[in-house]
Amino acid sequence: MRAKEEETIAPPGTCKSPCGQTTACNNKTSCCEADKSSAADVSKFSSCSSRSGTPEEHSSSVHCNDSDDFTGRPKKATETGVDIEKGSLIVEHVSLSVGGLTCTGCETKLYKALHDIRGVCNLNTSLVMSQAEFDVDAQAGPIDELIKTIEKATGFSCQRLSSSGQELDLIVDSDAKAFVERTYPAGITLMSVLGKHEIRITFDPKIIGVRAVLENAFGSKLRLAPLRAPADLENGRKHLRHTAWVTLMSAVLTIPVLVLAWAPLHSRPVVYGAISLALATAVQFLVAGQFYISALRALIFTRQMEMDLLIVLSTTTAYVCSIVAFAFEVKGEPLAIGEFFETSTLLVTFIMLGRLVSAFARQKAVETVSFRSLQRQTAVLCDKDGSNAHEIDARLLQYGDFFRVDPDSRITTDGVIVTGTTEVNAAMITGEALPVDKRPGSLVVAGSINGSGVIVVRLTNLPGDNTISTIEAMVNEAKFQKAKTQELVDIVASWFVPIILILATTTFFVWIAVGIAIRHHDPGTSVVNAITYAVSVLIVSCPCAIGLCVPLVIVIGGGAAAKHGVIVKSATAFEHGRTVSHVVFDKTGTLTEGKLHVEDEITLVPDEQLALSVTLGLTEISKHPVSAAVSAHLKARGVQAAALKDVRSITGRGIEGMWNGDQVRCGNSRWLSLEDLPDVQCLLSKGLTVFCVTINHQPVCIFGLSDRIRPETHLVLAELRKRNIAISLVSGDDTPTTEQLAAHLNIPLTNVRSRCTPADKQDYLKTLSSGKHSRTLFCGDGTNDAVALAQADIGIHMSTGSDIARTAADVVLLRPSLNGILVLLDLSHAAMRRVYLNFAWSVLYNVVAILLAGGAFVHARIAPQYAGLGEIVSVLPVVLVTVQLRFFRREYPSGLD
Repeated sequence: MRAKEEETIAPPGTCKSPCGQTTACNNKTSCCEADKSSAADVSKFSSCSSRSGTPEEHSSSVHCNDSDDFTGRPKKATETGVDIEKGSLIVEHVSLSVGGLTCTGCETKLYKALHDIRGVCNLNTSLVMSQAEFDVDAQAGPIDELIKTIEKATGFSCQRLSSSGQELDLIVDSDAKAFVERTYPAGITLMSVLGKHEIRITFDPKIIGVRAVLENAFGSKLRLAPLRAPADLENGRKHLRHTAWVTLMSAVLTIPVLVLAWAPLHSRPVVYGAISLALATAVQFLVAGQFYISALRALIFTRQMEMDLLIVLSTTTAYVCSIVAFAFEVKGEPLAIGEFFETSTLLVTFIMLGRLVSAFARQKAVETVSFRSLQRQTAVLCDKDGSNAHEIDARLLQYGDFFRVDPDSRITTDGVIVTGTTEVNAAMITGEALPVDKRPGSLVVAGSINGSGVIVVRLTNLPGDNTISTIEAMVNEAKFQKAKTQELVDIVASWFVPIILILATTTFFVWIAVGIAIRHHDPGTSVVNAITYAVSVLIVSCPCAIGLCVPLVIVIGGGAAAKHGVIVKSATAFEHGRTVSHVVFDKTGTLTEGKLHVEDEITLVPDEQLALSVTLGLTEISKHPVSAAVSAHLKARGVQAAALKDVRSITGRGIEGMWNGDQVRCGNSRWLSLEDLPDVQCLLSKGLTVFCVTINHQPVCIFGLSDRIRPETHLVLAELRKRNIAISLVSGDDTPTTEQLAAHLNIPLTNVRSRCTPADKQDYLKTLSSGKHSRTLFCGDGTNDAVALAQADIGIHMSTGSDIARTAADVVLLRPSLNGILVLLDLSHAAMRRVYLNFAWSVLYNVVAILLAGGAFVHARIAPQYAGLGEIVSVLPVVLVTVQLRFFRREYPSGLD
């Protein structure tokens, strides 16, 4: 199946709330009516974070982010607005890149530290992305001071990510700190220091081009700095390098201790003990010292007991006991157990080794789903006719540029072809298997592969703001969300450390009793022996695997879905997908291709030209498939649009405006009260979609439109029936047209709803969701579907629909194919199987490992010096099982792919 010729991936749009504030939205939305005074704003709607409610119920107290009118992408810009509910001033949306997040305990500590700051709201954290997002008001104080407070409370390094404009890393010849203190040229909004001679500039590319910034904005030429990885990957790599160096240092200090303890050397216990004490002390303070700081910060600032506390207690116990044993050795009264500095040093080294392997596995897992590899780093800049071509860094592209794409090359960024014909393979972006023919005027998107032709493309979106970054932004939405399964994980993790402390204490006293009462050891020997068991219990337990069960699956699963052209924006979509019991489809643009064309046209007034001119004046500003089809039909006939005033769109009904003082309307026959008109009934009997136009409530013309069913629709519906999933059809179209399509697709008439307003669709979904185990999936594309998309357990948006519906959906299909529904359902099964398998393994490991460490099996135990390997044994299987999602592939019935 070939994709639509001009298809592109349009990101979420901007909107205006009733109070006039420009807003963009979070996940679940309902539509607010746009500014009615301007025809240019008809397609701009506001979306609320609420999952339900009519447009009229939208409140301006909802926290929304801004968005960019040029690209439509959310830009999280600094904005000022009023939170009516809280009565405070919303100052900024802040995104932080956080270094040092290693486990779910770290994320909990970060969340609590931010949550406790007055003025912080709408808080989200992501362990896998190593980021935090939140809104702050005036109560929180300056952002820089807030960041310092977070760093002090958590010990993590925090760097603020740019919230608006384009970023560029540059190398300057002078001192970077002095350079950023100079006056900013027009268009440059922020400069920050990255290194001694490296700075980061944030600028508005619509005001000043990137090459102008480099060449003359500061009166001297600057140089591009080496390209940096995305913040989440860069933080992960820094943490990995730091952990590797600390692990190496610990190993270097530990090996001599092991040699002195285990090698067959001459007996010189005091000398060897003194050397071992010095090395063990270095390990304890230089390597394990980080655990002390982290544990104390967690207890003091966030009142959290985390895994580092267990490490501190166990390593300190082993170290202190070794010192005590050495003191008795020096005194000439050696203990029966001797000294054991090798235990404390090897314990710390194995803990670091476990964290190193865990960090490496997690980093590689995240890198497998990074979108950076799809972005070409160079571009061939040229003139409009392809002359004067030369290769430049892709970061140097600016608006107004033309670039050449050679055969078999990846397209650098989004644009429109101006010369040349070719075929383009967008499989890595949309999942579309077959190349699509392209000619002058066709849109091409970043990351797709050019075929055999040489093309010249006019840039429409910069590399940092193109299709790839749009997809990445949508995928990242799910990474910041908490799946319902995560609630169970969070409960287990919150009780994990206290329970382990209780078990370790119990183990300690039990083994003292066993040593004295059953084995008849002296009290000193019994205590030391009990300590080794307690230390093993403290260390061998590992909550990290439990904490990674869900978020890692969400990240890898989201990447696997994106490779199939399915963008999962909500973490709950994976959970709900495996239990879907009812799928509800919109009609036009969903089950059908949405490529409506006018089959019949009836003019009811003598002045045909006037009727058609007024109709075009109403429809040419609308993106609705019916209006767009009528508009295209009239333009093809050479009709000139009438100049109308106060044109506005009424969701689910039509469009109205004023012409020479007369009210003009166009839309469905029910809204215009024309359903009983004979001409309307005639068109309906043919199964056509009817579109009517009135002037002062008098009909002037009627159009009958037809549409084609998508080629994959029959097979997708058959597959859903095979899975015992019920199917419904809801449409705003007339009853005869809707029922004819339902009969053709074998959808029971009891599951068909026609003439539906957005509220009717919402009510129908509420009815279906009333069952205890019912899960509904709604698939639609238009603005009038936004409320239904928000109401359903899973809302799926077809890529060709409106930006408002896209914002409301949990899942976006990058190409208009219903195959994406099957991809989501199958991937959700695969993802949740891994979540449950990972969780089961984590629980099984901790139960068995704690029993072994605690000596429950008597003749089999985990010695304390080897307990530090527990993190490798527990985390590595979780990562390996999850990474298998990368290879998800399903063979669909013939004709679907």
